[in-house]
Amino acid sequence: MPELHGPSPHTTVQRLPGLTPALLGILAGSALQLQQAALWPSRIYVLFVLLALIGYGLIAIYLKAYGHSAALASGLAFVALAVGITGWRATVFVDSALAPALEGRDIAVSGVVAGLPQPFEGGMRFRFEPETARLDGQPVALPQRLELAWYSGVFGQGDGASDPTGELQNTSSALQAGERWRFNVRLKAPHGGLNPHGFDYELWQWEQGVQATGYVRAGRRDPPPQRLGKTGLHPVDGLRQQARASIFARVPDARAAGVLAALVTGDQGAIDGWRQKSSSLTEIPANPHHYWQSEVSV
Repeated sequence: MPELHGPSPHTTVQRLPGLTPALLGILAGSALQLQQAALWPSRIYVLFVLLALIGYGLIAIYLKAYGHSAALASGLAFVALAVGITGWRATVFVDSALAPALEGRDIAVSGVVAGLPQPFEGGMRFRFEPETARLDGQPVALPQRLELAWYSGVFGQGDGASDPTGELQNTSSALQAGERWRFNVRLKAPHGGLNPHGFDYELWQWEQGVQATGYVRAGRRDPPPQRLGKTGLHPVDGLRQQARASIFARVPDARAAGVLAALVTGDQGAIDGWRQKSSSLTEIPANPHHYWQSEVSV
C-alpha cells in the first residue's frame, strides 16, 4: 500500500493572495470613490477596471516566476477595480436620469406595475417600470423605474367645480403588481428636503433605483388610464399583494391587520398605509398638491 505524505516543505508552488487583500481592497476602493464630489467621465472608470485586471494578471505571472508574496499589490489592484466599478455604475445611473426638459410635461407611458402598490388616504402610490414613453407623439427616454401616485377625488388647489384650479381625478383602480398599464404622467427628478441632518430622500430613491417621481394624470381632459393585461413579471410581489389583501379581508381590526400583513409579507407600509382603511379613497387632504410636493420635493 503506498505511503501517504503531507505537503513537502520543499514545494515551491505559490498561490495568488487570499481573500483578505481582495476584500480590504474592495472596501477601500468603494469608500475612496464615494468621497468624490463630482463624477469623472465614464471612460476613466473603465480605464481603472482595465488597469486592475491587467495588474492582477501581472501579479499572477510574477508569483509563478519568482514565488514571492504580492498581497499589497493584489490589494491595490482591487482598490482600482472597486473605484472603477463603483464610479462606472454611478455614471451609468446618472446618464439614465430624467431629462430636465421632460419635467412637468404630460407624457404618455405604458409599462408594468413593479412592487407592492401602497394605498394611502388620497389614493395609491406605486413603482412603475415604463416600457414606452411619448411626448407629443414623439418617443422619449425615461428612467427604468418611476415612483408614481394615483390620486382620487379633487387634485390641486381648488374644489374642481367652482374653482378651476382644482381638477377632479378618476378614482384610482385596484392596481396589481405585474399588471401592464397605459396612462399619462407628470414627472420630476427626486429632491430631498433642505433641512440639515434630515432624512436624505434623494439618496434613498437613488438606492431604490428610482430616478423620477410623479403622478398619474386622470382628469376629465386626460386620456383614461387603460389596463392592458396581466404579465408574468414580479410574481413574488403579486403573491405578497394577494396575501396582504386576504389578511385585510379577514381581519376586522385594520390596525391589527396592518401589523399582521407586515409580519407575513414584509410590507412595513401596511402598518400605516392601511391604518385608515375604513376611510374612503375619494377623501384626500384639503391640499393634495402640497401633500405630493411634501413627499417628493422641497
